[in-house]
Amino acid sequence: MGRGVKDQWDFGELFAPEQMRRVWTVSELTLQIRRLLEQQIGQVWVGGEISNLRIQSSGHIYFTLKDAAAQIACVLFRGENITRRDLLADGQKVVVCGDLTVYEPRGQYQLVIRALEFQGLGALQLAFEQLKKKLAAEGLFARERKRPLPPYPRRIGLVTSPTGAAIRDVLHVARRRNPMLEFVLVPCRVQGDGAAGEIAAAIRLLNEFAFAPVPEPPPSQGLLRVPPPRLDVILVTRGGGSLEDLWAFNEEVVARAIAASALPVVSAVGHEIDFTISDFVADVRAATPSAAAEILTENVHASRDFLAQVPGLLKDRLLRHLDRSRETLSAWLTRLQRVHPRRRLEEAWQRWDELIARLQRAQCATHTLRLQRWQHLVHRLHQARPLARLQHQRRLLETACARLRQAVRHQLQHRNQRWSAARSRLALLGPEQVLARGYSLTFDAESGRLIRSAGEVQPGRPILTRLHRGKILSRVEHTQPPDNASSRPGRESEPRKT
Repeated sequence: MGRGVKDQWDFGELFAPEQMRRVWTVSELTLQIRRLLEQQIGQVWVGGEISNLRIQSSGHIYFTLKDAAAQIACVLFRGENITRRDLLADGQKVVVCGDLTVYEPRGQYQLVIRALEFQGLGALQLAFEQLKKKLAAEGLFARERKRPLPPYPRRIGLVTSPTGAAIRDVLHVARRRNPMLEFVLVPCRVQGDGAAGEIAAAIRLLNEFAFAPVPEPPPSQGLLRVPPPRLDVILVTRGGGSLEDLWAFNEEVVARAIAASALPVVSAVGHEIDFTISDFVADVRAATPSAAAEILTENVHASRDFLAQVPGLLKDRLLRHLDRSRETLSAWLTRLQRVHPRRRLEEAWQRWDELIARLQRAQCATHTLRLQRWQHLVHRLHQARPLARLQHQRRLLETACARLRQAVRHQLQHRNQRWSAARSRLALLGPEQVLARGYSLTFDAESGRLIRSAGEVQPGRPILTRLHRGKILSRVEHTQPPDNASSRPGRESEPRKT
């Protein structure tokens, strides 16, 4: 209520003062909740099933731990000392120990994992890894010891339970793809105590049967008939199940029996995701029993029905491709939904708008700057007057061309004059001019050698004399050696006319 009125103009307070209250920020409230959870609950052990497993490139692992009614987010950081991280998968049941806290940016409570145990599979998985390392060190998994399967097997030794689903799948596929294929079944247990020993004994029994001597038929049966081979390959198989159900195929005795087998061994245990020690030791591993039967009948089936099944194969491949594409698309959609894309999309939109605005401003600024530079260049161009300079340079070029042509003509005239003078001198000094003045040249008529001295010829030798006009053939009657006067230097002796 308002206060009392003191005078006629004092109307009092129209509204009562507001009650004092505290307004929390989101950060303060989230921090308070985090402190309460960490102080009141702290570190706890929680069991459940893994889902939405995500392994980041940084090494951190994020997943959701759930049961039938609730779920909680979990994070396993890279620095935690937890082994066998590679065994984590969706659907895996685990027991984890972690600190309960709140991830403040999202306001979500979560477990920070400090310890992790695989529920029901820890001991078996450890034994599996130890045996795998031991046999790998001995070379039982080496690729070099793997033997190829026969291309067209006719008789197969089968090691499995006679009542299981695996034998029905194998026989169904084999009869459909190759009705002539024969099986020799050695029944045995495929799970439980003693199953591993029965499997190893069955493998050894098939090897003994395959290489046992074949008895000859009695003579009364007529011609000898070549019996078919006892066995071509051994198939060890069973249907899917848990790790405990498949454990018989992880025993060392089974691995040793497969490694010692003289026949190639195909292992088809469980489903596609199941791997056992027998798969690593065997020569060929098939994902399922049906897949093993398909592998063993692949060549016969392909060679018999290839042409007839080409349309169907193309259709199947297309459907598988579509299924894989659909699964890939579904996985991407699931991942897209999982990472909350709306927030990233909104932030991307905002950044896009900011970048567009910055780009527009940058374009305007760049356009203005380039316009200013262009105007400045135009102004400088007008001041420089390139047309007048070009005309001046053209006039200079024409003048230089005229001078060059004049110099070339002058040089040609000078060269012609020198050539004419040299030609005249050469004509005056040539042998034709000497012969024209009454001189002659005498040659040996047989060898054509020029005679320079009378001692170079003998009497009776034919000689050829060349005059300015014509030649004279004559014979030497006698020779006269040159006298002293004519042999003195400085005087020329006249040629002797014959």
